[in-house]
This record gives sequence, C-alpha cells and structure tokens, in this order.
Amino acid sequence: MSRPSLAAAVSLIALIGAAGHALAQEAQPLRIGASVSGALTDGDAKAADDEYRYDDYRFQARAGQRLEAVLRSDAFDAYLAIYADGAMDEALAEDDDGLGDGTNARLRFTPERDGVYVLRARTLSGLDGGDYRLSLQERPPAPRAPRPTGIRVGASVSGELTDRDPEQEDGGRYDAYAFRAAAGDRFVVTLDSSDIDPLVRVGRMNGPDFTELANNDDAAGGGLNSRLTFTAPSAGEYVIRATGVDERLGRYELGLAEAPPAPPSKPIAVGDEVKGELGADSATNDDGQRADTYRFTGTAGQRIAIEMKSSDFDAYLTLRRASDGSMVAEDDDGAGSGTDARIGRTLDAAGDYIIEARGFSDEAEGDYTLKVTETAPPPPPTPAVFGQAVEGEISDTSPQGDDGKHYHAYTFAGTKGQRVQAILRSGDFDAYLEIGKAGDAFEALASDDDGLSEGTDSRLTFTLPDDGDYVVRAMPLSAEEKGLYSFELSDRGPEPKAGSLLVGSTVRGVLKDASALTDEGAYFDAYRFQAKKDEKLRLTMVSNAFDSFIDLGRQDDDGDFSSLATDDDGLSDAHAKLDWTAPDDGWYLVRARAYGPNQTGAYALTVERQPATGARGGEGRSQTSSE
Repeated sequence: MSRPSLAAAVSLIALIGAAGHALAQEAQPLRIGASVSGALTDGDAKAADDEYRYDDYRFQARAGQRLEAVLRSDAFDAYLAIYADGAMDEALAEDDDGLGDGTNARLRFTPERDGVYVLRARTLSGLDGGDYRLSLQERPPAPRAPRPTGIRVGASVSGELTDRDPEQEDGGRYDAYAFRAAAGDRFVVTLDSSDIDPLVRVGRMNGPDFTELANNDDAAGGGLNSRLTFTAPSAGEYVIRATGVDERLGRYELGLAEAPPAPPSKPIAVGDEVKGELGADSATNDDGQRADTYRFTGTAGQRIAIEMKSSDFDAYLTLRRASDGSMVAEDDDGAGSGTDARIGRTLDAAGDYIIEARGFSDEAEGDYTLKVTETAPPPPPTPAVFGQAVEGEISDTSPQGDDGKHYHAYTFAGTKGQRVQAILRSGDFDAYLEIGKAGDAFEALASDDDGLSEGTDSRLTFTLPDDGDYVVRAMPLSAEEKGLYSFELSDRGPEPKAGSLLVGSTVRGVLKDASALTDEGAYFDAYRFQAKKDEKLRLTMVSNAFDSFIDLGRQDDDGDFSSLATDDDGLSDAHAKLDWTAPDDGWYLVRARAYGPNQTGAYALTVERQPATGARGGEGRSQTSSE
C-alpha cells in the first residue's frame, strides 16, 4: 500500500458527488452480540437458477460456542444458513421457520472448531425481498441433560412432550430413553403421534453432550410418523431422543424392536462393471428405499472411483465401512453428466467396504450400471513462475479429483505472511481455483469461483500461513466442463502495513491494484488510531471513484482483524458515515475500502469527535449495533 500523507482537515463537500452505486455482493462483517437492519433488493446476490435472494455476513466463532441467529421479516419468508468460510457449497446448518411464529427463522448452531463462518440471510424461495432484521447472539451454557429412562428391546412406551422437558440445541423439547446393544445389533425405533410431527434421534452420550448417530423424520410410504432402522456400530449404551420437527408439544408412542437382518451384499471387485435393476422386488435399506448393496476389499492408500449411471432414474451412491457401517462418502450428481453419481476417494484403511446403489427418490425404478475402478495417482504439479501467464486445456485425460472435476495443478514455494494471487480465465468453462499445502493428500485452504467479478473468471488472493510448498488447482466449477484457459500466479508481497491517523484529522488516499484485499476481493487501506473509553467518534469517508465503505475494528497479535462496526451509505448514496463509541481505551484499526471488488480511486477519510448535538446520520445498507 502506498501510504497517503496526513493533511489538515479539508472540506469534504467537493468530494461528494455522483459516485456510482455498487451492486457487487460480498459478505459483510457481523459481530456476535449485534444485530443488523437490512433489505433484500434487486441489487443483492441471487442463487443459481434464481432460486432465492440473499445477503451474507461473516463472523468469527470459537469451538463449542452456542450461537443463535434470528431473521425476522414482514416482507418475505425468512431462511437462514451457516457455512464455513470458503466452503459455500454445503451448509453446516439451516432453518426456515424455527422461531415458531410464522415465517421467521431461528438457527441454533455450535461450531466444532475455531474459525470464520458465513451467515446467509435469504428468502425461502424466489427473488421477492424486502426489509429484515437479523441478530446473532451467544446462548448461555446448556443445562446438564437428565438421566434417560430405560427401555428394553420389544417394548413400547407412551409419553408426552411438555414445556418442563429439556430443550435441544436447535430448539424443541425431548424425552430420552436408554438401551444397551452389542456391536452389529440391528433395531427398529418407531415414534408415532397425532399431536406433533415426530422426529426420532439415536446417539450416544459423550459426558454431558449428545452425539447423534442417526435420525428419521418421516418413514417411507408417506405420513409424518418416524421409523428408524439402526445398526449399533459398537457395544455400549445408546440413547433415543423422542422429539418433534418443530416446537409443538403433545403425546406420542415410542417403540423399540429388533430389526430383520440386512440383505446380503453382492461381491464386486475393483475393476468390475456390473448391470443391475431396481424395482418393486428389490431389497430396501434401513430408510425403506430400494437399494442394491455391493461389497469389495480395498487397501490403505488405494484411490478408487465408483460410478453409477442410469437413464431411468436419478442415481445415488453411498460408501460405508463394512466393519462398523460408518459413512465414508455419498454422492448424488457427481459424475457430471446430469443425474449420474460418482464417488472418488483415497481409502484410509484396508478392509471391506459396502457400496449402496439406489435412486435419489424412494420409488426409483429401472436399469443401471455400476463400475468400480482404481485411479492412478495424480502427476506431479507443474512449477509456477510468479508473474508468468500460462495457457492450458482441461480435458478428459487431465487429473481428476475426488469430486470428479478434472484439474491442472501448479506448485510454488512461499513464506509465512506472503500474499499470493492466482487468476484463472476461460471462455469455455466457469473458472474455479483452490489452494492448499503440497503433500500426498490435497486439502483446500481457500477457494474462489467468480472473484474477478468480470463474469465467470476466478481470482484467489491468499496470505500464506507458513513457510513451505503450496499447490494451486485450476479447474472448472462443474465436473462436466472442459476447455482452454489461462492461468497466472503473482506475488503481492507482504500485507501492507497500516498507516497512522490522529483523531481530528483527515487522510487522503488512493485505492490501487497494489492495495490490500479483503477475502471478497475489495481493495482497502488500513489506519491505526487511538481512542479513549466512551469517546464518541464520527468517521466519514467519501469518494467520487467508488462506493465507500468503512470497516472499524481491532487487530490481534497474529494480525487477524475483527470487525466492530461498519457503514456503507450513512452519509449519502455512495459515501459512508459511522458514529461510534469506543468500548475501552486502546488502539483501533479502520479499513477505508470499496464496497465491491475491483473498485479503485481516490478517497478522503476523516476521524473526528462527534458534534455535541449527537446528530446521527442516515442508515446504510447494513448498520451494526449492539442489542
């Protein structure tokens, strides 16, 4: 970053003009304990095929932190989802009407590890939006679960859910029942009720925590009652939780019985291709779905690919360990050709594995082919030269990842704190980038789809966490895409250091291609300033070149930035104003940035004490405040 020089206070009026309104979508910072007022408008992002419209919020959370997000709106049916940052393809938790008062959403979530997460506030479906209110709070520690009531195999019990029963993490009351089982024992658990929509859960207690192993909402064949077939993976005590899909209370009947033996699996060897058929006479799996099962023997470190194809139904595959029935992988449309399924995995242990070949729907019917092959290890990655663009072509002969996507890999050596930027362009496919450490098993540390914001090209900017060798994978977004591309890796050097700013001063600067980048690709300059506890400050940022955005927070000893407050349009359509009170004495960091990616140009930033009148500016697109 080229640090702008400090100047005396200047008039901001000359800079207030007709800056264009950015429509680019990015995740906004959100602090746990805060709430935001926002609106879903035509300018906000939308999911593929116009399925829904959404706003994303990024927050930092600790492992085991009990969180509750609430989304309220009178304009649309609210829906919430939480993702791990950088893994937006699969939600960790979702909720539609969890608040129980109509169409408002409440999502309770406990992270398994420290990290950054993304909270998506969206419509249930469709692009009609409107105003909303979103809050993210930490819940108090969970009370200790009561000792479950014993239940024996072959018995049924009558019970009732009341407001005196314990509450689950995600809401709703439950009753708990315990039974003992030997490894491999199979049971059928039924839960019937005309008062509630039954949901049966089976798991084990790990100290005070319930670890769920299986659940069932609606048994096959229609209706709301639950029926779960469960195989005990090991000997010990298991717990059944009788609960409901929502928070309704009422009476129920719970039954526990022995299940019939699982249908025998057909042998299949790695390298075989077999033909099969699903129909009315087919065996059913534990969930009542028509399925054929196959058993094969694998070795540790073996790379295998399982493909199931059918022109009659939507194919679905699962892969489990034969020893304990634990899930290794499952897939719906991973073969990249519509409704065919593919699982690619490197086996982590020698032994027998079970493949379940079925349809996506319960009543799938028709012919299919199933093939199990051993895949060759990937070739060594190509050394990348910083600043040198290369051209390539993704084809059927390119290496293939476990997700079925063909890719090309490039390697480079880097140092801790170094910023690297990879750009992938293609006129033939939707570009996608992943970066990870070099090694036998590739695991993505960061990824990008459309970060260049110029269509479907990708730009991934990443700060290396350690010294060592790294690998960038260049690939299409979907498995069936192929074609020509250009790839370039550049060294952006270390993260630019923050400048200094005195309260009562104005700084003029210019956002450039060499400025720091947020994870979403927005350029910013950073400034440190000192404030006293309860000091009331006003931060103003104006620009004629881009849509201004103020992000105020703190930076820890490791250099990680934590946002405390933000503003987008508090001064006018494209100029920001944030009125803020310092929570305690200390140094703070303000990021003077663009709202959207790839926006550059001149700006002016002022930090001053609020006028004695305490006048507040207008609300921005999302203005953060403590509840």
